Amino acid sequence: MRNFNGGLMVVAGLLMPALAQTNTNPFAGRWDFNITTPHGSRACWLGVTAKDGKLEVWYQPPGGNVYQVKDFQVAGSHLTLALSPATAGRPAMTWELEASGGQLTGVQKSGHMSTGLTGVRAPELKRIAPTAWTDPEPLFNGKDLTGWEPIGNPSDSHWTVEDGLLVNTDHGANLKSTRTFDDFKLHFEVNCPDDGNSGFYLRGRYEVQIEYEPLTNNPVERRIGSIYGRIAPQPEQPRTPGQWETFDVTLVGRIVTVVHNGVTTIDHKEIEGITGGALDANEGEPGPFYIQGDHTGGLKFRNITVSVPKR
Repeated sequence: MRNFNGGLMVVAGLLMPALAQTNTNPFAGRWDFNITTPHGSRACWLGVTAKDGKLEVWYQPPGGNVYQVKDFQVAGSHLTLALSPATAGRPAMTWELEASGGQLTGVQKSGHMSTGLTGVRAPELKRIAPTAWTDPEPLFNGKDLTGWEPIGNPSDSHWTVEDGLLVNTDHGANLKSTRTFDDFKLHFEVNCPDDGNSGFYLRGRYEVQIEYEPLTNNPVERRIGSIYGRIAPQPEQPRTPGQWETFDVTLVGRIVTVVHNGVTTIDHKEIEGITGGALDANEGEPGPFYIQGDHTGGLKFRNITVSVPKR
């Protein structure tokens, strides 16, 4: 009996990895999509978890916030997502995806338009925090826009320098740094007017929200100091439109810490995926900082500095 049971245990041990592999849903995981459209490339994201034989699906569109998709169907290696219903001015949008070779491929359908889709697994970006950082280096010289450039048509840009401040005088183009960064410590100071809305993007993909809209407009995970739609600040800080505020943001891999006006409001939290407005979905690559200018004007920035891991 002892030998027989031992044999069973050996067989069971050999079967376990195979069974686990068989039971793994091919859609489970985080997926990055760069979608080519007539208006340029757009970044999207899917997060799929499998539990008790059921899937939970979250979708980050090119703009706006991540949300749960309730209307979907799975048939083997095929997944159909109903992402938005038809409205008076817009047809319904669906995704048809096939899981194969570690990728998701398929098509986005909206009315008579079809767009090809390819999703790749998002990198884990698990890194050890640096033991030392370089001294803070100015990214804005207080004199001109050296080191920064508008995204899109320069004629739409309303970014300028006034009295040593970086100012967006009206809604128009976004502004990005000409340099790209991987892990970093970022410092910036911002003065956001009442009813203002902007954001400071990390690696061009993760938005630190800046806003002073009515509280009823946004839940806490989309208010000032949040990683937009992803991570809410805790505790929320007093709302002070029209006053100077400081942000110190550390990003190592996916782990972010935000200190707002000297108070740690996000403490070593994981950013699961890109946020709306991301320049691309290439999460494993360095990216620029960029500041939203397409929502409202009147925002001012100063003392923008960055430190990187000391080699």
